[in-house]
Amino acid sequence: MEDRRVALVTGASKGIGRAIAIRLAQSNI
Repeated sequence: MEDRRVALVTGASKGIGRAIAIRLAQSNI
């Protein structure tokens, strides 16, 4: 079975939520 990670970031359109979403995307999560 494939190991898949999922991250749900609320408020990802601005502020710290956006920064977290970008960092997770860069980390391939």
